[in-house]
Amino acid sequence: MNQKHEKYNAALDLPYPPVQPQTQQKEYACAMLSNIGSGNSEMNAVSLYFYNSVILNPEYADFAKCFHDISIIEMHHLHIFASLAFQMGADPRLWSIQRQRKWYWSPSFNRYPRKIKDVLKNSITGEMETIRQYSRQIENIHDENIVENLNRIILDEEHHIDLFHKMLEDI
Repeated sequence: MNQKHEKYNAALDLPYPPVQPQTQQKEYACAMLSNIGSGNSEMNAVSLYFYNSVILNPEYADFAKCFHDISIIEMHHLHIFASLAFQMGADPRLWSIQRQRKWYWSPSFNRYPRKIKDVLKNSITGEMETIRQYSRQIENIHDENIVENLNRIILDEEHHIDLFHKMLEDI
């Protein structure tokens, strides 16, 4: 993945681990499904950052380009989690499983602020919630490959927070 942009480089120059879970734990697969299709998921980030990339153009073209690039990185995360879930026997639709029920992802899960500061603060909050979610999963998952993938994805999410803070400083 090499989405580079002059001022706001969305990509970290670090490899991702292979996607090869060593277990077939149903609860681990469900955790990965929550990462792709719950109310706090990579699908939320993909869709929201796509939206942000549209509404910030042309006034904040550099920010819009960065949001576009980040949405592609989030799509890569989505693919990683869906692949992990699938390899553990789950159907990787855009859904999560809560209390034995399947809940499909919805764009209504997102907040859609329009003012630039609110857009950036909302994005920071979402990334922070995602990091907390993945950190909790790391504490409860005992599959080295899944943990390696979660840790690598957390690095991206932390980098996105840094970029959003830099944008706040630049407005």
